[in-house]
Amino acid sequence: MSGVITRNNHNSALWPGIRKWFGAQYAEYPLEWAQVFERTSSNKQFEIDVESTGFGYVPKKEEGAAVQYDSLQEGYKTRFTHATYAMGYVVTQEELEDNLYAEISRRRAGALAFSFRQTEEVLHANMFNRAFNAAYTGGDGVSMINGAHPTLNGTQSNVLPIAADLSEASLEDMLIQISDARDSRGLKIQLKGQKLIVPRQEIFNATRLTATPLQPNSNLNNINAMMTLGMLPEGSMVWHYLEDPDAFFIKTNAQNGAIHFDRVRLGELQQDDDFGTGNALAKNRCRYSFGWTDWRYIYGTPGA
Repeated sequence: MSGVITRNNHNSALWPGIRKWFGAQYAEYPLEWAQVFERTSSNKQFEIDVESTGFGYVPKKEEGAAVQYDSLQEGYKTRFTHATYAMGYVVTQEELEDNLYAEISRRRAGALAFSFRQTEEVLHANMFNRAFNAAYTGGDGVSMINGAHPTLNGTQSNVLPIAADLSEASLEDMLIQISDARDSRGLKIQLKGQKLIVPRQEIFNATRLTATPLQPNSNLNNINAMMTLGMLPEGSMVWHYLEDPDAFFIKTNAQNGAIHFDRVRLGELQQDDDFGTGNALAKNRCRYSFGWTDWRYIYGTPGA
């Protein structure tokens, strides 16, 4: 909804007697995407991450035979191109003169900042909302969570082989899958699950699975094996901007996973007056990019 804020936008504000204005300010969730993305700064137009593969298994050398030599090589590239996000508002001189309620003017800056934060949450969450969508690919040419990530050792998977809703069994299956992770040459790596990420619909289920020392949904007094083994040390988090009610994800200890680059961070509100009209102008802007580099940082399932 664009346009200049005139006296008609809040015509009730021109008259005394209003007890309370409501609807423009609500409590908001703490920044959630920052719990999933590594946040860093950039001083360039764009950033590029490049995979570098290691060596393969060492072959047996027969007596008198020559040593076999292996080589390193470059893998796929991920490019992060910064985008600018900006918005502002214009208020007429007459509206500022005749508005009897200063709280309306004060709330405008807060509402603008709220819109910036909401935009960030939605954009970053959409990377997960589209994690299984073949139309949204990463540097290796496939979706973020996929059963056929191309590597030098064939394809590898970070999706649960059989789609399942969140349960003790499906969570254990995904942690077992993570423990069998390989590098691009097929060598085992020490990959561990760190945090369970769920939509709001799974908040109670996730808490029962990750926050009790005993086996959930059981009266046998068995231990919670995941907690005893030190798995998911960061517990679980609810990301309120995830759209699929039964998809869930596990963030691992892999480096260079989901990354956010701040080119220009959101600053103080900029204000000025238009000399010709007398209108008051306010705006703000930021510039950033985000995406994923190594798909091994996240495992997931779309749910059953």
